[in-house]
Amino acid sequence: MTAAGAAGSPRVLFVGGLGRSGSTLLELLLAQSPDVCAVGEVVHLWERALGADERCGCGERFTACPFWLQVGERAFGGWSTVDRDDVLALKDRVDRTRHIPRLAKGSLGPAELADVRRYADLYTRIYRAATEATGARVVVDSSKHASLAFALSWAEGLDLRVLHLVRDSRAVAYSWGKQVKRPEVVDGEDFMPTFSPFEVSKLWTAQNAAFHLLASRASVLRLRYEDFTVDPAGTIRRLRDFAGLPDDPEALRILTDPPAQPLRAHSIAGNPLRFSGGPLTVRRDEAWRTRLPRGSRAVVSLATLPFRLRYGYLGQRGSESVEDR
Repeated sequence: MTAAGAAGSPRVLFVGGLGRSGSTLLELLLAQSPDVCAVGEVVHLWERALGADERCGCGERFTACPFWLQVGERAFGGWSTVDRDDVLALKDRVDRTRHIPRLAKGSLGPAELADVRRYADLYTRIYRAATEATGARVVVDSSKHASLAFALSWAEGLDLRVLHLVRDSRAVAYSWGKQVKRPEVVDGEDFMPTFSPFEVSKLWTAQNAAFHLLASRASVLRLRYEDFTVDPAGTIRRLRDFAGLPDDPEALRILTDPPAQPLRAHSIAGNPLRFSGGPLTVRRDEAWRTRLPRGSRAVVSLATLPFRLRYGYLGQRGSESVEDR
């Protein structure tokens, strides 16, 4: 089966923002529809999948997953043809936060442009192969990194649509402070990184500022995690429309009648939720309100104040607790 747009420019819905903002759940909900293919955080494919042979969201190791084997064959003639060291060196020259000011320019020098387009072409090939393998019309990449989104904005032959996902900085800081085991790691044990409240504040501000800047180069839609949890059905409709997909009542059935065993996505990296065997439920996680220490909360609140104000996290009913007022 061939996707409607596979012969032309593959269409990708790129989920951007700082991690721990609900992107995995949102991606999985979208992926329950046959016209959507969710591939997780492709930015980590080169190191975690090709390098460490970690588990795909389906449960198989990357090298044993039929989906990724087919994608590799269609995109590159097999993953063995990909020079991983060369890709990682290229990634270092292109896909880093420090390169965003350069990527935000209206033009690039010949050598820089060649690097950026060669790097973006790797992803374009993967997206196209994913649509061809599944018959989906849209690929969801939840890599989140603004630097990758900027690189993709220079791609030739890619229909890029960016979802800028935002969550209250204090909730994000609380989540990044927890130690979370990475179940995709097969050989040994590993945990997701942790960051201090001040580090999270810097990352949260930098990533969100970058996606504001990206809006001059790509189609960007902003969504607050809190609004998603209040109206998940409306959010799915809005995102499908943004991605150029038709309104489909069946796409919302998972919210009204969640199956005991939802479809697993062939996702690279991401929240451990993608390995959950139970139904997907949408609820707002507000644990930070009582568990984030007062001092940490004060640091994050002050350091991220400008964007919290911009996004409606200050002075809006329901967004602040009594002690914030």
